[in-house]
Amino acid sequence: MSASNLFLFLGKPIKNEYGKVIGKVASFALDPNGKFDAVFVEFSGGQFSKQAMENFRFNDGSEVMFVSKIKSQANILCDQIPLLWRKDQAVKDLHDKQKIAPELFQELHNSFEGVLNQLKKDGQVIIDEASVEIARCEEEIKSLSYAIANLELEHEIGQVDEETYQTAFNLLQDSLRRASTEKTDYELTKSKVSSILIGDPSTLPKANKVYAETVTTQQKPVPIPVPAATTTNNNINNNNSSPNAPVADLPEPPVVVYVKEIGKAGL
Repeated sequence: MSASNLFLFLGKPIKNEYGKVIGKVASFALDPNGKFDAVFVEFSGGQFSKQAMENFRFNDGSEVMFVSKIKSQANILCDQIPLLWRKDQAVKDLHDKQKIAPELFQELHNSFEGVLNQLKKDGQVIIDEASVEIARCEEEIKSLSYAIANLELEHEIGQVDEETYQTAFNLLQDSLRRASTEKTDYELTKSKVSSILIGDPSTLPKANKVYAETVTTQQKPVPIPVPAATTTNNNINNNNSSPNAPVADLPEPPVVVYVKEIGKAGL
């Protein structure tokens, strides 16, 4: 937007991605070339903060949306790390094919490795911050659930009339939905970043090995064929014969095998 259009947002409310008003636009910061660089925000608690322009979405009219920094940083990180892995692997392949000098390979590899290590640290910070936000959402959900329960109780005993009850109930339900959606988003962001960090190529073989061993150790149930019903078998079943009945009492060899298998399955 042009400068004149953005200045129309001064004093306008700022909402987060879930429709909750978190503050209002107090002012803008511009660089020497007149380009908008940041937004000064007056939060609902009264504190001021300078936030980067890329964290905001200015819609036509008067809507200003603040995009979570954690989510935007996570998206950038999840794009950068795989790209650097591919570049580092490509450099190694070129070195193995003797297409680049060893000195150049080492320099490029060290450069990629240094950036990757920093991005992994940034990723851990994002995970920690997401965990804090998840805990906050859980506390908010708990408080809203108590508020709804108390409202229901007071309405049930006649302390709150129907119109007031419906207004308060709808307000609490909307807040509960926003908190639940926000918590889910932070959980997805945390999971996405964790998967990227765990997916480090240097750890993939080990991870795959553990997974393979886990799958291998899981035993699948072996179906036991049921023999065709005969008069003799029915008599045995009616007498509640145990699996340990003498083999000589059974008429056919297949039945002998079947009884032994049932005995093993019962161990």
